[in-house]
Amino acid sequence: MGTQFKDWLRNEPTSNRQSLNDASYLARSMQAFVESYTGMPMLKGNNHILLPTTKKILIEITEEINRSQSTCYLLFYLCKEGGLIDPLLEALMNAAQRGVKCKLLLDSVGSHDFFNSKMPKKLRKAGVEVVEALPVGWFRLLFQRQDLRMHRKLVCIDDHVAYTGSMNLVDPVFFKTKQGFGEWVDIMVRCEGPIVQLMQGLFVWDWFLETDNKIPLPLSEKGRFPSVGKQKSQLIPSGPEFGEASIHQVFLTAIYEAKHSLVLTTPYFVPDESLLAALQVAALRGVDVKIIIPAKNDSFMVKYASRAFFDELLTAGAQVYKFYGGLLHTKSIVIDEKIALLGTVNLDRRSFWLNFEMTMLIDDGDFSSELLTLQKQYLLASKQISLLEWKKRSYFKKLLEGTLYLFSPLL
Repeated sequence: MGTQFKDWLRNEPTSNRQSLNDASYLARSMQAFVESYTGMPMLKGNNHILLPTTKKILIEITEEINRSQSTCYLLFYLCKEGGLIDPLLEALMNAAQRGVKCKLLLDSVGSHDFFNSKMPKKLRKAGVEVVEALPVGWFRLLFQRQDLRMHRKLVCIDDHVAYTGSMNLVDPVFFKTKQGFGEWVDIMVRCEGPIVQLMQGLFVWDWFLETDNKIPLPLSEKGRFPSVGKQKSQLIPSGPEFGEASIHQVFLTAIYEAKHSLVLTTPYFVPDESLLAALQVAALRGVDVKIIIPAKNDSFMVKYASRAFFDELLTAGAQVYKFYGGLLHTKSIVIDEKIALLGTVNLDRRSFWLNFEMTMLIDDGDFSSELLTLQKQYLLASKQISLLEWKKRSYFKKLLEGTLYLFSPLL
């Protein structure tokens, strides 16, 4: 299947491939690297719609499942029943019962509680194929690594629409409500056009890796994935066949390519030395660098380990903001208001080197402007950290940050 998948990437699709000569100056080097390193081409003719609220995301995906006619493929790290997830799963069962091929691939660790509930059996009884990705256990510990996690978020419905972004299959109104972080804040992007073919193909590959079951890779014959817009986009996955450094190198390139502005949002900010240096250099050469992180974090260690980097960033001139509107889970970068990167990757070592992740590069000024507007809304609910105030924090906090920084390679 590996050789077949690589051949498919080289040959499918052909008519909608974006040439390097037609790429914007900002995206050109990123596009070239991704195509050389992963085989994933940049495709033109797409239409991307930003979905900025979790309620809208879940309602729209449920409606698309209700309208589905042939396939519903869902891949998530975490699934939890409750709220708007219940009608979504009900729609999936109804679709399966009317003959739609429904497949649900969930990470074993992230969805541990879900797999211990009655819902998987109920879904399977209705005809939905439910698979536990990268299962863990003492016996398996002898034969495979347990720290590799399936962290992608991907929905493909029929041949016309797909979704990716930062959101898990949970309703924030009903998720971890007693932990005092506020509701999780997430985004997804609705994708139409030729890019849907590659998103389907990625699911097919992940499904094969976990089940050894070969689903036919989607072909662009007979106009299955026609152009529907003018936006150019590129899928950037990490994992087997794609290399572990793909997304990390793209992020580094994006930061070094920035000429005027760089806005990043991430829930978990524990960069390695190369990313930290890139952000410092960007700020020092005059790029307006803004980093938005949640004020409250569900990981105590990440919360304090991330603060160990603030001194160097603030001293270099970067701006760091703490978001108070909930647990900001959106993972996004906007470069010079023209290029957007969004997906599942946190700015930490685990995301870059261990997890199966995916990011989407969208080379379109209008979409990037829309994402930037959302980031500015996050800023309105945030407070900037000043270097002067930061240096006044207590000795105990400095000691805690320094201690947990030592564990940053493990976070």
